[in-house]
Amino acid sequence: MLSILLTVLFLIALSALFSGLTLGLMGLSLHDLRRKAGVGDRNAARVLTVRRRGNLLLTTLLIGNVAVNAVLSLFLGSLTSGVAAGLAATGLIVVFGEILPQAVFSRYALALGARLVPLVRALIIILYPVSAPIAWVLDRVLGEELPTIYSKPELVKLIEDHEDAHESELDADEERILKGALTFSDKRVVDVMTPRTVVVQYAADRVVDADFISHVKQSGFSRFPVWEGAPGQVIGVLHAVDLVGVVGDGTRRVRDLPLHSPECIEESESLDNALDRFLRTRQHLFVVRDREGAMSGVIALEDILEEILRKEIVDERDRYTDLRALARRRQDARVHRAQKT
Repeated sequence: MLSILLTVLFLIALSALFSGLTLGLMGLSLHDLRRKAGVGDRNAARVLTVRRRGNLLLTTLLIGNVAVNAVLSLFLGSLTSGVAAGLAATGLIVVFGEILPQAVFSRYALALGARLVPLVRALIIILYPVSAPIAWVLDRVLGEELPTIYSKPELVKLIEDHEDAHESELDADEERILKGALTFSDKRVVDVMTPRTVVVQYAADRVVDADFISHVKQSGFSRFPVWEGAPGQVIGVLHAVDLVGVVGDGTRRVRDLPLHSPECIEESESLDNALDRFLRTRQHLFVVRDREGAMSGVIALEDILEEILRKEIVDERDRYTDLRALARRRQDARVHRAQKT
């Protein structure tokens, strides 16, 4: 009788092991394990050695679990009979062979799985003659495991959840930047550009005098569109650095200064394409054109970086922190004046 009881306890332990390993190891994504192993997670690297052939692992664990539970029922039947045997077998298998081990392995799958890898390898070798043919059929029918692909909103929510978790190393600044990097390409140039109404620009025939030099210095900007004929008809871009050594004596006009050819971009261009163009052309400022080809505003590399950082970049020479807000206020003021008149 004692030997039968010990055998029953041993079989229950085996049932718990098979059940827990099935849920724990098969619940670990193969692609997540590869990513973790790629960044130096030793537990993931160890589990990956047996998890790589998922169908073989699954078949081995399920065959072992079914076989152990069948033998366990026979031994319990030899201890009791009838309804009592059925209830005892069901209760022991469900509680100690299924619920408890699966509850434990679902929480500590990676750590426990890594410790039990040698045992799992032994089980695969022992049951290989039976499990390998079934696994081979599954491999041919089902193919490789599909990776879990997250949409952008899902990734953003995942980042938010990680930042909120106490166990995560992600802080609020990293969360903000990661979310900005994931979403900035969804915006268009027109969404972040500085409208023409607040762009500091100069007419080509403006006299280069002391007032002009002073205005450039006080503007806080480094690049200025130059138009001719009508505002919006840009013929070049003036760089403030090119005014070093220039005397504002009134003998020259803006068109006589060194002007750079304007780099133009469409309003509908996405910000990721705009960023790529900034990097390729090594420019700092693009003139934004509307459908008619006239300047509707300008966009700087800094504007895109602000969208990624989700924070305004303000230096000691900036007079306004948000020129788009300034443009809206001016537009509202013009509408208010027009309504009054």
